[in-house]
Amino acid sequence: MTATALDHETGHQPRIPAAGHHRDVNGGWLRPAVFGAMDGLVSNFALMTGVVGGAVSNSTVVLTGLAGLAAGACSMAAGEYTSVASQRELVQAEIEAERLELRRNPHGELAELAQLYVERGVDPGLAHEVARQLSADPEQTLEIHAREELGVDPNDLPSPWVAAASSFVCFAVGALLPLLPYLLGATSLVPALLVAAVGLFTCGAVVARVTARTWWYSGVRQLLLGGAAAGVTYLLGALIGGQV
Repeated sequence: MTATALDHETGHQPRIPAAGHHRDVNGGWLRPAVFGAMDGLVSNFALMTGVVGGAVSNSTVVLTGLAGLAAGACSMAAGEYTSVASQRELVQAEIEAERLELRRNPHGELAELAQLYVERGVDPGLAHEVARQLSADPEQTLEIHAREELGVDPNDLPSPWVAAASSFVCFAVGALLPLLPYLLGATSLVPALLVAAVGLFTCGAVVARVTARTWWYSGVRQLLLGGAAAGVTYLLGALIGGQV
C-alpha cells in the first residue's frame, strides 16, 4: 500500500515539511559556542588540576583558574573573530569577482549556469531556459552563481562579532564551572572534579542534540576526553611541582 493510497483512505492530506524545518548548521554562532564551552571547561579544569598536582595553596588555584578563564576567553574571542572575519572577507572577494564577471560576460555566465543544470540531469534546452529566466534579475543571478559555484549564500554569511561574542561567553561559562567550588569555599579538588565531570557529560549530551550521535555516547566521550586531559596535567603538576 502506498503512502498516497493511505492518505486517501484516512482522508488526510500528505504532510509537507514546512520551510525552514531543518536546523541551522551553517550559522556563525553554533560552532564557536560549542567549542568555546568545551574548551573553557576542559582547558581550565586541566589547568587547575595541574597546579593542584603541584601542591599549591587554594588561593593559587583560584588565581590560576581566574587567569585561565580571562586569558582563554579573550584568546578564543580574538581567534574566532580573526578566523570568521578572514573567511568572510575571502568569500566577499570571490562574490565581487563573480559580480564583475557577470557584468563583463553575461552570456558566458548564463551558459555556465545552464551547463551546471545539464550536468545534474536537466535537458539542455530546459536547462538553458531555466538559466535564462533565473538570470533576469542581476542580484538573483549573483546569488544563484554564488550558491552553485562557491557553495555560499551571499545573504547569510557568518558574523565575526557573533562568533567572537559566542566564543567569549561560552568559554567563560565553561571555565567557571570547575572554579565555582573553590570560589564557594572548597578546600580540595573533589568538588571541582564532580562539577567538571557533570559539566563535561552535559556538554557532550547537549552537542548530541545537533548531531546524529546519541546523547549518552557524546556525553561519555566528552567525559573521557576531559578526564584524560585533567589526568595528564595533574601528573605533570605532581612530577614537576616539587622541583620548581
